[in-house]
Amino acid sequence: MEPNRDCMYCMGNENRDNFMIEIAKLGVSTVFLYREQTYRGRINVVYKDHVKELFQLDQQELAAFMSDVKKAAEAVDKAFHPGKINYGAYGDKVHHLHMYVVPKYEGGANWGGTFEMNPGKTYLKDEEYREMIESIRQYL
Repeated sequence: MEPNRDCMYCMGNENRDNFMIEIAKLGVSTVFLYREQTYRGRINVVYKDHVKELFQLDQQELAAFMSDVKKAAEAVDKAFHPGKINYGAYGDKVHHLHMYVVPKYEGGANWGGTFEMNPGKTYLKDEEYREMIESIRQYL
């Protein structure tokens, strides 16, 4: 499938890299750690091709993508032990299939409610990002 030149996920440009750091490639997707870490361990699972909607995948592609989401969520759960993981597939502005995997912690930000897309509150040092990425990678 042809990459979309206007898509930060397809182009792998600095817009994407300003928001997230690549963790690993899985079967049909790439997992990224969000730089903004209000929700400790928040990641994004991005489908390999420029597809806008889940229903555009055939059954095999859909199963493979959801398997990647499952694997990534399980890695986050094992690495950070959240009280619950929230999932979201929005893409109103970036029309490339991706799934947010957002760990939530009892007593933490937005517990019992919807996670905030870009709270802009919690940024880490480079070493802290590296440690988080290694914590997740060990379970992928």
